Amino acid sequence: MPARLRAAAVSNVGEFRRINQDAAFAASWAAGVADGVGGGPAGDLASAALVHRVTSGRPAMRDAEQLGARLRWANWDLAAHTRRDPALEGMATTYTGLWFTQAGMLLLAHTGDSRAYLLRDGVLSRQTRDDSLVQAMVDQGLLSPEEAAVHPRRNVITASLGGHEEDGVAVAELQPRLGDRWLLCSDGISDYVPHDELERLLQLAPSPERAADWVVRVALDAGTRDNATAVVCDIVEGELLADLPMFAGAAAERFVEGLESA
Repeated sequence: MPARLRAAAVSNVGEFRRINQDAAFAASWAAGVADGVGGGPAGDLASAALVHRVTSGRPAMRDAEQLGARLRWANWDLAAHTRRDPALEGMATTYTGLWFTQAGMLLLAHTGDSRAYLLRDGVLSRQTRDDSLVQAMVDQGLLSPEEAAVHPRRNVITASLGGHEEDGVAVAELQPRLGDRWLLCSDGISDYVPHDELERLLQLAPSPERAADWVVRVALDAGTRDNATAVVCDIVEGELLADLPMFAGAAAERFVEGLESA
């Protein structure tokens, strides 16, 4: 039985930031979120450039290897920007995304500390591991998950895409199930909205559009000090469409030369 995404993306700069460094996209064939790395230059350019480049070309992927190649392409594009303008040296972005293959499998790609959650049968589970300093400390038994959630260095990440040869993205192949609901979000949401509250919102929302809006609104009400971006994707029955992606955040606000070409 063919399946596709019904997806929606919502992004808000928040009350404490001047620039939205999050970028997101949503389509029937893929969805994703990227978060420009704080402390570096042009985080909004990095996330927007990556999102635009990764969505260019044919929609459905052949397999995980092809998606990995597409992401390497996008990463090389960041390097090209830096070569043209040395002031951009150090810009980087996270990336977490879902992508359908031509055979109907679902690919989950991830680097950094943006997250993917899966709501299945009413239960929410986290599907990505943060590439971060505090996650490494949790893995080593130096911090509890509760301590990590409030640690002052919880936003220090250990992997991202910044145009370097050593940059990498983990890609997993999953079996999609009709009725599943996915949440992809930046840390401006996951750092401020508890897991149980995310689960409740995703259970109650009647549509991906409403769910993404609610998640961002709750993060803002919780006082998030970062940009807040949510992409909610329902697995629904139907053939993949040749639809253009809907962009949000920096990807909707920035136009970068050449990004529309494959």
